[in-house]
Amino acid sequence: MMKPLLRTDLLSLQQYSEQRLQFRRQVMAHKKNRVIYLGEHLGLYFEDRLTMQYQVQEMLRVEKIFEDAAIEEELATYNPLIPDGHNLKATLMIEYTDVAERQQMLTHLVGIETRVWMRVAEFEKVWPIADEDLERADATKTSAVHFLRYEFSEAMIAAAQAGGTLSSGAEHPAYHSEVIVAPEVTQALIADFTMDTSGTRNPG
Repeated sequence: MMKPLLRTDLLSLQQYSEQRLQFRRQVMAHKKNRVIYLGEHLGLYFEDRLTMQYQVQEMLRVEKIFEDAAIEEELATYNPLIPDGHNLKATLMIEYTDVAERQQMLTHLVGIETRVWMRVAEFEKVWPIADEDLERADATKTSAVHFLRYEFSEAMIAAAQAGGTLSSGAEHPAYHSEVIVAPEVTQALIADFTMDTSGTRNPG
């Protein structure tokens, strides 16, 4: 499992400023194998310790946060998005380049955040637990961003680690899609079940 981020894992504002471009390249390369596209307009972006370190470092940089208490608040916000060994955690993005079309579709896609599933081999579909941090939708409109947690049984995890096919899809009255997850993405996600990143992944 992945251990939560600690203050000691983070770079100071000055250190991060000096190493930001290198770190960003590292994270962007890492993220390439951590996304599943469901059709043209839905993306599942899977989080882990490195992606969350990047988010925290960026928040500290933008907000110029350096006090210990404020840093701990940021860690408390982002640490829950790190998988803990028996789940996968993802940011669901509803992506329409045209603003007017996006706003219209957000009214049609109410509830989509609970209808995006994952599946290992022939096991039953795993439906997400959505938006545990805060409410992101109402009866008339959903948000373009949702945070999802997928809980897998030990049998499912074992099957995935043994080479079982990973698939994903969306089942919603206004949106349907189903895909077989690419092998390189499957391998990256399976690592979330076993990876122990107790050491820091600071750049440099």
